Amino acid sequence: MVFKFLTVSEDPDNPLLGTIISLLRCGGLWEKDRLKNFLHNLVHFVAFIFVLSQYVELWVIRNDLEMAMRNLSLTMLSTVCVFKACNLVFWQNTWKELFDYVSELERSQLAKKDDTINKIIFQYVKYARRVTYLYWSLVTATVLIVSLAPLLIYWSSPTYRHNIRNGTLPYPEIMSSWTPFDRTRGIGFCVATVYQMSACVYGGIVVANFDSTAVVIMTFFAGQLKVLSANCSRLFGDGNELINYDETVKRIRECHLHHLYLVKFSAVLNSLLSPVMFLYVIICSLMICASAAQLTTEGTTTVHQIFFFLYLMALIAQLFLYCWHSNDVFFLSNQVDDGVYSSAWWSQNVRTRRSLLLLGGQLRKPIVFTAGPFTKLNMATFVTILKGSYSYYTLVAKKED
Repeated sequence: MVFKFLTVSEDPDNPLLGTIISLLRCGGLWEKDRLKNFLHNLVHFVAFIFVLSQYVELWVIRNDLEMAMRNLSLTMLSTVCVFKACNLVFWQNTWKELFDYVSELERSQLAKKDDTINKIIFQYVKYARRVTYLYWSLVTATVLIVSLAPLLIYWSSPTYRHNIRNGTLPYPEIMSSWTPFDRTRGIGFCVATVYQMSACVYGGIVVANFDSTAVVIMTFFAGQLKVLSANCSRLFGDGNELINYDETVKRIRECHLHHLYLVKFSAVLNSLLSPVMFLYVIICSLMICASAAQLTTEGTTTVHQIFFFLYLMALIAQLFLYCWHSNDVFFLSNQVDDGVYSSAWWSQNVRTRRSLLLLGGQLRKPIVFTAGPFTKLNMATFVTILKGSYSYYTLVAKKED
């Protein structure tokens, strides 16, 4: 069934984004039908209410520091999930404009049947597919672990099971959220469990869709910068090709417009991602520290330690994915002008060389993705966040000692 979906999701009109669009539609985040769109928006609203109930519960249990910290970890993650869903739903027209640009450019390039360009496109499409499937597998595994964690906790200790049965302790929950009824026993517990499990699956679908979409489009920009560099290096063939001035200007103009639109639409993507990543970087910095603290807290059960370790790895992997691909785009954008100087520029007259020099200056403009107005998304930021989280963790650990 999975392989059938992967085959059907391939779309010749969307060489790179076919699978992404199919996954967005399956997740209720890319719907054209009004009725279905209304129903999916209703689901998003219910998810928003669930996050509010988590904050209410956080206020109720504020005096129990250990429980509050556990609740905070998932509450912050739920907040990011809802924020990402709102971004995809409310700014869907902007996302569609970006998708249309990606697909139209790839179709026009593939139609020329240039072996060099086609090879680059097929390489980054193949890479994007691998990243998408691996990331969806990671998110699926995380959702399963979070959903099954209460069951594992229940079966991990005979004493714990005995205390639950005699009413000393409540049944373990997937996520702690406030409800207007008793959710510790009977029907109330069953209803709350179904609600929490549904919220967990919803969050996984939203996170996997948003992150894979963002990373795949970053991969597109990295691949297109390679295409642009290849086109620049072949502007004048091997130097022996006879090219008139009008044809030369046409080729230079095409490279200029290619880069101009890459910069324009990378700014569009950044405007969509930057607010979300700003929130995520702040939350991730806090949650990495909080999860590490809970992981090493005395009295934490083995099952809880495994849960917090996997949760910590998922946070770090998600942040790494953004920083790595954003850093790749930035690195390639600084190298794209090398294609101009590796071309047979020496075979051209002074007038053409001047135009080529202007093109080289244009291509030096870097493409940078940011997390809010203060932080660039790159590997340096990733390392800084890890260092900052570790420093704060050691400070908290010393205070506890």
